[in-house]
Amino acid sequence: MRTEKEMFDLILGVAEKDPRIRAVYMNGSRTNPNAPKDLYQDYDIVYVVKDFETFTADNSWIDVFGDRLILQMPEAMRYPSGKGYFNWMMLFTDGNRLDLTLIPIQKPELIDNDSLTIVLLDKDGILPSFPSASDKDYHVKPPSQLFYLSCCNNFWWCLQNVAKGIARKEMPYAMLMYHNVVREDLHDMISWYIGIHNKFSVSAGKMGKYFKRYLPSDIYEQYLLTYSDSNENNMWEAILKACDLFSRLAIEVAEHFRYEYNQQDEDNMRIYIHKVKNNLWEYPH
Repeated sequence: MRTEKEMFDLILGVAEKDPRIRAVYMNGSRTNPNAPKDLYQDYDIVYVVKDFETFTADNSWIDVFGDRLILQMPEAMRYPSGKGYFNWMMLFTDGNRLDLTLIPIQKPELIDNDSLTIVLLDKDGILPSFPSASDKDYHVKPPSQLFYLSCCNNFWWCLQNVAKGIARKEMPYAMLMYHNVVREDLHDMISWYIGIHNKFSVSAGKMGKYFKRYLPSDIYEQYLLTYSDSNENNMWEAILKACDLFSRLAIEVAEHFRYEYNQQDEDNMRIYIHKVKNNLWEYPH
């Protein structure tokens, strides 16, 4: 694997030699003083360029960065942003990854205003003056009362869909509803819990990747138990663990902000889940 110095020498060397590339900046985990350093950190690099179309017309110019295992070009795939930039996401045979974005110099509005941005090269003084890199833009934000209550309501409401999916043997639906909808609300509540215990001055990380760092070990272990395989009994157990964890954290978050937790919603949905799980619902005779 090429060293960090070798990668930066290459990235900046390409920019310095090419008169079309006028500025270079970086953001992401490598500029985050609170991110753990390891071999798997990406190089999130932006080139601000002239003659933008000459780069996108022929992708062979990126071969200079090394032999690749795989390449992704989001703006040339389904669901492009269409904002006017182009990016090449490259995973190399030596294990390094470079996410390289090009911005036309004619579109300065596309230049990041991100707290993790640092300038690596600016030939013409076109980049703004960025403050020292920090992760403050990604700190957990306190929830408004509306957001808190919406999170609670949606967590308990959508569990009926999960329960019905299991009862109907529709495990793909049940699993996706649980993981893509219900778990998102659980993640929000966990993040707010982390926030109140850290004065809302930390980031929980993308998709909760720093949960282990900030949660007490018993809560984190309980969180891990909310995952399940496709076995129905295990799925029910995971759901009940999620209910217990959500309730515990939601009550504490409510107390912190002096919001009112809707205990009746929880009690009602626990009864409903119990009846679905044990097949207690029936048509009247």
